[in-house]
Amino acid sequence: MPTAAHVLSHIGDVARGTTLHRFGLSRRMLSAAVRDGTITRVRNGVFAAPSAPIDVLTAAAHGGALTCSRALRMHGIWTLDDDTDPHVWLGTHGRNHHVECACTGHFFDGPTALGLAPLEDALVHVYRCRGDKSFFVAIESTLQLRKIGAAGRARIRSRLPANARWLVDLARMDADSGLESLLRLRLHVLGIRLECQVEIPLVGRVDFVVDRLLILEADGVENHDSPSHRHRDLLRDAEASRQGYETLRFDYAMIVHDWPVVMAAVLAAIERLRARV
Repeated sequence: MPTAAHVLSHIGDVARGTTLHRFGLSRRMLSAAVRDGTITRVRNGVFAAPSAPIDVLTAAAHGGALTCSRALRMHGIWTLDDDTDPHVWLGTHGRNHHVECACTGHFFDGPTALGLAPLEDALVHVYRCRGDKSFFVAIESTLQLRKIGAAGRARIRSRLPANARWLVDLARMDADSGLESLLRLRLHVLGIRLECQVEIPLVGRVDFVVDRLLILEADGVENHDSPSHRHRDLLRDAEASRQGYETLRFDYAMIVHDWPVVMAAVLAAIERLRARV
């Protein structure tokens, strides 16, 4: 028979005793595992494997599930925000504080999970908690990683308010980074139509092209910060210029924190290039 620690490690690290009973683990066996230190009793009737992340344990101490940005990151999703404290999905029931509790409790509808909120739930919750931009970059990351299919996408869409469902409709599966997603969303709101992931001969694939002549690149630190990457980008920009393109590059800080500067630069470039035609 598998041990309690083995079972927990295969079903999400945290579980209620009633769930573990279905795997043949009696109360006596669970108590013995707690005494010998192979598992932890998080609260009455809730147990955790040694591998359980601290945020998941914190959520389980409430009898709830970690959700929003921290949960999405555990699912491997790129997020715009990093919650300063754990956000815990508590369903519609009361809240149990733990020692030195600084958690944010969410009383969202639905059958509450324990430990870590499922991906679809966490996406809906981040929309309710953080709004359009955070949700959009997260769902595009989810789609790019093939974490959900058409059915999951439809379920998420149905759970959003009617005036937010366009975000799911706009989302694509080919965004290389959350910065690209955020840039595209913000320009879409301005009415600017973008061609995405465009292959240009001798230049390579660029993030966006506007009006066939303006290249927009969202440069994340991980792909553009080293001297070799910077040199490659300059070579690409030079070749693009030779072909008649203008290139604008924006980094994380500009797209996230200095949007008025980015917006002004893009609008001015579009006006300038259209005047040439």
